Formats: sequence, structure tokens, C-alpha cells
Amino acid sequence: MSDTFLRSIYGRSYTGKSVISDGAGLAVRVSKQGVIGWVFRYRLGGRNTPLKWLGLGSYPETSLKQARDKRDQCRQWLDNGRDPSFALQDAQEKLLAPVTVKDALEYWLVNYAEENRVNAERHRAQFVKHIYPYIGRLPLDQTETRHWLECFDRIRKGIPGKQRPAPVAAGYVFQNAKQALRFCRVRRYAISRELDDLTIPDVGSKQRRKDRVLSDSEFNDVLIHIQSRQCNRYYADLIWLLVVFGARSQEVRCSTWDEWDFEKGLWTVPRDNSKTSEIILRPIPDALRPWLLRLKARNQKGGYLLGEYKNPEAVSAFGGNIWKRLGHKEKWTLHDLRRTLATRLNDLGVLPHVVEHLLGHTVSGVAGIYNRSQYMNEKRAALDMWLRTISPDSWDGYRAFG
Repeated sequence: MSDTFLRSIYGRSYTGKSVISDGAGLAVRVSKQGVIGWVFRYRLGGRNTPLKWLGLGSYPETSLKQARDKRDQCRQWLDNGRDPSFALQDAQEKLLAPVTVKDALEYWLVNYAEENRVNAERHRAQFVKHIYPYIGRLPLDQTETRHWLECFDRIRKGIPGKQRPAPVAAGYVFQNAKQALRFCRVRRYAISRELDDLTIPDVGSKQRRKDRVLSDSEFNDVLIHIQSRQCNRYYADLIWLLVVFGARSQEVRCSTWDEWDFEKGLWTVPRDNSKTSEIILRPIPDALRPWLLRLKARNQKGGYLLGEYKNPEAVSAFGGNIWKRLGHKEKWTLHDLRRTLATRLNDLGVLPHVVEHLLGHTVSGVAGIYNRSQYMNEKRAALDMWLRTISPDSWDGYRAFG
């Protein structure tokens, strides 16, 4: 059979054979009006079993080459013990199934965020809460900008009695969703441009640049609070480590004991726990070693530095309200402890680049490319001086440190 022959009879009055074989089970059925349909003829058993006919499409919408490819696929299914009629139906249903909003966002989470974002699970939790229940099942190519705006407005304005207004969170979810749709589009997984023309001010608010540094009295309140019986032990230990190292809560919350080398006096934060996806090396101050060893004896069984794993939402909720518990007038969060440490170390004369390395910041410019020094001696000296500044005369007086 040739395409030239098929073109010669297509759409014309026809008086020849109604079924013309191409071979290996493929044939065409031709009507008197010249309508051509592809069929695959097969048997599920031997010669004594009924002959089955499976439609493979119409010519010229399905070309001769495409029909032969479908035939070869049917023969492969037969060889694998599958009935081509059911296998073809399953394949077509999967092909025709639309990519939903949830499919697209999960595609980004699995193929990008989980490898490149420290807070990938937080992103997923926000989608689960704010996007999936409302438009998650909608085909992505059928969603309109208004569908997305309804979700973002619900976050921004809040739900009376259920959810307080969160304009910054609305902008955060929007940014991730917009990046997810672009990722799907670039990878040719699904196409949607409904968020392309929107910016953060259209859906919520940008996070304000923070400059909160705890005052001396506020900082002393924190140290007193983590000694008291009123402070949960997990959070007392967490805060103390944040105060000492200026680490991100993610780095401490997810830390396991295999990161701590007491022989070398080194805490190695792995890439997976680092916001910058770079390994962070911090020296362990000698004065902190006895407390850490007692902490290890207490928490080693669980594997985690703090004895258990808490999700970021729980830690964030605690850290976002601690200022109220301490009766402070101006809000601060656990992240502001990093800024407080950086400010105080600079005031103590520690050079800025050493502070940046302690914090685990990415060093920009030429220095970040060519200078790979970790400044371990300088960081150790800075932490030793910092501990002498903030620690009491007797460490044994601290419940949280005991």
C-alpha cells in the first residue's frame, strides 16, 4: 500500500475492494464514497478464535506511517499478552487526560523545588492549603487569571473566623506558583500564561526589609526565658543554639548528630539543610562542648540534635509569638537572632567577612569565586569571644543547658 494510492481513492467514488491489506494485520476499509478508515485485525488465540477488528483512525488524519506505527504497537501489546483494544483505550485516555493545576504545581515541586529549595515541603503545604482545594482539579489550560486571583485574594484578605489576612503570604504563594507554571512551560509539560502579567503588588505585599535587632534588655530576657521552666526544652535548646551560632532555624531544626565532629571541633551543615545549597562549616567552641555532649547523651537515640524533628510551621509559629510571651513591645522572630548576633559581633570588632561566613551567607563577586577560605581560626576566635560575652559565670545554673 502506498500513500499515492490512498490519495487517488480518497473522497472519490470507489468500486474496488472494501478491505485492502497492508500487511501484519493492518488494513484499510474503503466506503463507496471513498472514506478510508484504518483497522488492525488480530486474534487473541489460534486460528479457531474469532477475528477482531480494531479501528486505528481515519485517513488522511492518520497517515500511512502513523497507522503502521500504531499497528506495530498493537503487535507489541499482543506479544506481551495484552488485548490491543483495551491497551489502546488506556493509552488514549492517558494522552487525553488534561494536566490539572495540582499536576503542574507538583511537577515543579518534584522536579525542581525538592532539589533546589530548602523549604520545598513548606511550598507544598501552602499549595495544599490555599490552591488545591479550590482549583487543584481544574485543567490548567482552562484556568483563567481570575481563578488564581480568587485564591490569592483569599490569602490576602483572610477568612473571617478561620484565617487571618496574610498579604505577604499571598505574594509568597504567588511567586512560587508563577515560577512553577514557567517551569512547566519551559519543560513543555503544560502551558499556561495566566500569571505572567501579574506582580506581587497585584496579589499581596512584598516582605518588608527587616532590620530588627534585639536590645540589650530584650536579649537578656531571651537568655533568662530559656533557663526557666516555662520554656519547652526543645525550644530552649533551639534558641540557645541560634544565639550561639547565628544559624538559621532550618539548620538547627534538621541537624543530626552525624554533622557534629567533636574530634575536629566542627559542625558541618550539609547542602540539603543550607538555604544557599552550600556546605556551611562552623567551629564548635570549647566552652560549648560539655553542654553539647550532655545534649547528645540525652538526644542521641532520636538521631536529631534536638531529639526530634519538628516541621517548619510549628517552629515558625513558636518563633513568631515569643516576643509576646516576653512582653516586648515590638515584634521580633527567631531569624532576628541572626541579625542580633551579626550586629554584636561587628560591634566587638569581628571583621564583616568572618561574620558573613559564620552566618552561612554566600559571598558575592570575585571573592566568592576565587577565595575559598573558610576562615576557621577567625570564626573560632569570634565564637569564643561571643560566648564569653553572653554566657553566665556558671553554666550549671541553666536548666536549658543542663
